[in-house]
Amino acid sequence: MTPTVVELRGCTRDYGPVRAVDALDLAVHEGEFLALLGPSGCGKTTTLNLIAGFVPPTAGRILIDGADVTGRPPHLRGLGVVFQSYALFPHLSVRENVAFGLRERRLPAAEIERRVGDAIELVRLDRAGRQRPAELSGGMQQRVALARALVYQPRVLLLDEPLAALDRKLREGMRDELRAIQRSVGITTIFVTHDQAEALGLSDRIAVMHRGRIEQLGAPREIYEHPATRFVADFVGASTVLRGRAVAADRVAVAGSTLVVTSVRPLAVGTDVELAIRPERVRLSTGPGDNVLEARIEGLVYQGAQTEVTARLSDGQRVLASVGEPAPARLAAGQTARLHLPPDAFMVLVGDP
Repeated sequence: MTPTVVELRGCTRDYGPVRAVDALDLAVHEGEFLALLGPSGCGKTTTLNLIAGFVPPTAGRILIDGADVTGRPPHLRGLGVVFQSYALFPHLSVRENVAFGLRERRLPAAEIERRVGDAIELVRLDRAGRQRPAELSGGMQQRVALARALVYQPRVLLLDEPLAALDRKLREGMRDELRAIQRSVGITTIFVTHDQAEALGLSDRIAVMHRGRIEQLGAPREIYEHPATRFVADFVGASTVLRGRAVAADRVAVAGSTLVVTSVRPLAVGTDVELAIRPERVRLSTGPGDNVLEARIEGLVYQGAQTEVTARLSDGQRVLASVGEPAPARLAAGQTARLHLPPDAFMVLVGDP
């Protein structure tokens, strides 16, 4: 079994009357890339700051490699940190920025030179060593910050939304590069983000956070395809949530029709049910059939390979569909469409949104 490197046991952090993190338990394993994902105010950055030692827990314990570091200062925890702002020294060159912390620790000059060279080579900035931050692109500055964190040879790498300041195209490229660097080094990494695509594309596991707690913890595919709660289904990827009533162990009445549901546990007849389905699983139907609902098209958004369709059922509930190209020419706002919802595509939700 993979060893646990970082562990939080019942960690709580209060800011006056506000509870930012609530009795959190979390284990991060050797070499894994874990994302803390959630909206602003969910507690993800506070959790990272607790691990880093920048703020103390109100209650609970923090362990690294089994040792209790709850009261240990940040510089003695063996961690590397990359901030959203990068926090580079503008008057220093790339090499000087990367070397700064090592010089403060009074390492031998030869050791500093070797480590800085290795770190700069790892992030592919060999030719930019003499340049200053203002002369670099956003992506290059991000690499400098990453090199500065890795040069310490830390036990754990902490990343606080390091891609947020980049434009979309550059962010996507740096996402792949960051994952490649993490894999090559094999370092345990904890990554804070509010971006679903980053979490899904980078992580071995995702901890979806809500109101200071972990709502669901699992592999990206598990989080996306089998959200455990209403909040996770709403936050991670677009989804349609339909309210209905179970009329059989595998049937739910929705908007005057009956949907067959085969992908979930047996339903209790007579209970209210919330079903989630991803837009890419919804199909347009040209004729009658099982699991077909009629809906009025409200909006169409062309996105190249896909057209995003928003439709409204007779009882007012909204359905999202992602239709592959070429989209039928008949699609237009105000028209009635027949939507097929496959029986094996549903997820039963629990909890508040």
